[in-house]
Amino acid sequence: MIDLLPSRSASARNDILSGLTVALALVPEAVAFAFVAGVEPLVGLYAAFMVGLITACIGGRPGMISGATGALAVVMVALVADHGVEYLFATVVLMGVLQILAGVFRLGKFIRMVPHPVMLGFVNGLAIVIFLAQLSQFGVAGEPGWLAGTFMQGSILDVAWLENTQLYMLIGLVLLTMLIINFLPKLTTSVPSSLVAIVVVSLLVISLDLDTRVVGDIASISGGLPQFHIPSVPLNFETLTIIFPYAVILAAIGLIESLLTLRLVDEITESRGRGNKECVAQGIGNTVTGMFGGMGGCAMIGQSMINVNSGGRGRLSGISAALFLLLFILVASPLIEQIPLAALIGVMFIVVIGTFEWSSFRVIRKVPKSDALVLVLVSAVTVATDLAVAVIVGVIVSALVFAWEHAKQVHVEAREDHKGSTVYAVHGPLFFGSVTSFLDRFDPTLANDDVVVDFAGSRVCDHSGLEAIDTLAERYLNCGKTLHLVHLSAECKRLLRKAGSLVEVNVIEDPRYFVAEDTLG
Repeated sequence: MIDLLPSRSASARNDILSGLTVALALVPEAVAFAFVAGVEPLVGLYAAFMVGLITACIGGRPGMISGATGALAVVMVALVADHGVEYLFATVVLMGVLQILAGVFRLGKFIRMVPHPVMLGFVNGLAIVIFLAQLSQFGVAGEPGWLAGTFMQGSILDVAWLENTQLYMLIGLVLLTMLIINFLPKLTTSVPSSLVAIVVVSLLVISLDLDTRVVGDIASISGGLPQFHIPSVPLNFETLTIIFPYAVILAAIGLIESLLTLRLVDEITESRGRGNKECVAQGIGNTVTGMFGGMGGCAMIGQSMINVNSGGRGRLSGISAALFLLLFILVASPLIEQIPLAALIGVMFIVVIGTFEWSSFRVIRKVPKSDALVLVLVSAVTVATDLAVAVIVGVIVSALVFAWEHAKQVHVEAREDHKGSTVYAVHGPLFFGSVTSFLDRFDPTLANDDVVVDFAGSRVCDHSGLEAIDTLAERYLNCGKTLHLVHLSAECKRLLRKAGSLVEVNVIEDPRYFVAEDTLG
């Protein structure tokens, strides 16, 4: 049974009205992303409907909105251009299967590996991307930069700007929309301020017959129900070699953006979603979408923020958004096509302001320089390339910084005990980054004939650490000296046993050896 509302106190009215607001904002974005991918507008709208409906029903994060996204669209361009839209549908089906497998094998938990600076960079980068995507609406239709020109990899310098009167009209309507959204909640919260702003600005434009661009100027959104359609591609190995690389990339981008958006909504709503369940839902949504002529999708941070800020908390908000979108396609397209783009741009600008972590400017001076670098780097890479690359780069840089800092923490204390043995006490983690520093601390020619290396204050983390121990043992044994390795952790002993003949250390002593000798004194 589907739990439509997260709690008994949740308002169905808020969810439905919020869903209507989201659906209105989904229309131009789905159309624009379809153009980016090089497919028909209905391909993007069907994806927004089907992925949004399925994830809203069975996903792991009530209140999160999914649909066609630009992060996926920019990857699809080459596939559609080289092989056609049928290969795109097949790729989306395979993408969904991979995402289902990711959820089944519980890979969603690895999103915990994303550091907070990467999360901040992701949020800021997407806010900038959303902002740049809206700037393209200030360009002249049909000229370079219009719609897709500033999105992701374009530049605002590419836009052929509107003439003065139209430009000022557009800016004025955008500002009016933003003012309504900002100040209406101070008077009443009974209806979403974004919905009121869209309705007011639309009525103003229609009643005064103002010359400004409307949704219908982008493309017609009229259509029928999506039809079941098995992708018309050859079922052979050659097809698999074409679609598999794209499917892997799309699946990774979709899951990363969805899981990071899930975390963001978790923080805003102070609740916790289920990452692996969301992976399965995204996979089912994309598999079905590919079978019904959709371009696939994932969680949308902008629409999710609109939904949450408008009061949408339950599954009903996402379900109603998808059903309203279908209603627009089937019967209400003439009305929806009359909505001025200025109203939707204003809504998205408010989303940008609310999404961007302005506090990052304050904390960037207080956090370590490495974290500040990661934050800025992820933001820049998100804008310049795509989300998946940005997050992977951020995680890798963060991991390298972590390894570098911990590599400097290994140190060795040397002393001579009452038995005349040279005792080396190792402190700090022994792993690939610290093995060179570890080995440099030992000189067999300066030690007595009996040598004890005490690992009580250290932990051997990987195979590089085991090889370092093997190298150290070989050095002392070649010098004819007796070596005892004591207080190795249970994990290290298991690693040594598992390594077998790969590591030839045979001088491990019972950890009680050194303690017993020490107490005898």
